[in-house]
Amino acid sequence: MAKVVVILFLGGTGGSPVAEMVAGCHRAIAQDTIERAQLADIFDGVILVTERGERPPSVVVERSGHPFHFGKRLKEIIEKYNIEMPFYIGGGSVPLLSFDGLRALGEQLSSAKDTVITNNPFSADLVAFTPGKAIGAIELPATDNPLAQLLVRQANLCEVSLPHTACYQFDVDTPTDLFILKLHPGIGRHTKAYLEELDLDTSRLERAVRLFTDRDAQVLVAGRVGSYVWSQLERETSCRVRMLAEERSLHADERERHDEVRTILGFYLEQVGAERFFETLAQLGDAAFIDTRVLFTHFGLNLTLADRFYSDLGQFEKIDNPFVRDFTQKALEAPIPVILGGHSLVSGGLLALIEVTQLG
Repeated sequence: MAKVVVILFLGGTGGSPVAEMVAGCHRAIAQDTIERAQLADIFDGVILVTERGERPPSVVVERSGHPFHFGKRLKEIIEKYNIEMPFYIGGGSVPLLSFDGLRALGEQLSSAKDTVITNNPFSADLVAFTPGKAIGAIELPATDNPLAQLLVRQANLCEVSLPHTACYQFDVDTPTDLFILKLHPGIGRHTKAYLEELDLDTSRLERAVRLFTDRDAQVLVAGRVGSYVWSQLERETSCRVRMLAEERSLHADERERHDEVRTILGFYLEQVGAERFFETLAQLGDAAFIDTRVLFTHFGLNLTLADRFYSDLGQFEKIDNPFVRDFTQKALEAPIPVILGGHSLVSGGLLALIEVTQLG
């Protein structure tokens, strides 16, 4: 069988203490991915693309380049090393993908022809494809999100979409994802060691997750929730689920840019304020998982990354924006556990939390 080369893109520093905390987790996840790939004899090598100084043993290191353009840099690397079967993974992605799972994907690609394998056709961060020269037939994307679709539509590759499971759908975008990872037994040793150093208090998240096994409980989920997440919540948990699925694909459809994002929770929050808002949520569920990016975009807030991340952490005193500071404080004071985060919380994050309850 032909060999496969793993190409791992790893971003730089976070730029602020809270962003660096997430970036540090990305580096730990990358270490685990590299280690797993090196243990599998299906891969012909690992290439790490980064601006940082890491040089893991037996890994080829390439610089990201300035200015950075994802598609152009990926094409340059594929052509430089004449890679027939590239296996691209984004930094912070698929932290729950085991050694066996990674090896199985490598074997699947090595025996394929004119194929692209991806974890998400519309927002990909794992894209393995053959032949590598297909990268030359597409309009090179600035980010990895549309890569799989471009390879299908413009290079005529056959698409293989991976199952909607936590190991393929969960990635680390925000601090909330670190809390989820800390509870999951399937993380790698480098990631586990890194999270233990952070001393994260997962008690609020644990309170919320325990309700998944309570037949008398009801859990509220709001944000960009896919039907596959709702389906698994209904099928794999004992609690009742109240779902408010709104504004999926707000970035892809550019509604955010055109100030067109609207959410019923946002309209209600406008009317009653944050304190009454969370009092009402407590009447609708025993815990709430909220994709706050939809709410923040509804209000047209141009937030810094730090403000969004400190809101996820519940560290309201460090938030500059007064609206978000008050919103976050009231969330912490709510009579039910309220978990704030981004899209990953209400997608792969919930799938990972379902596994937490099943795996103990």
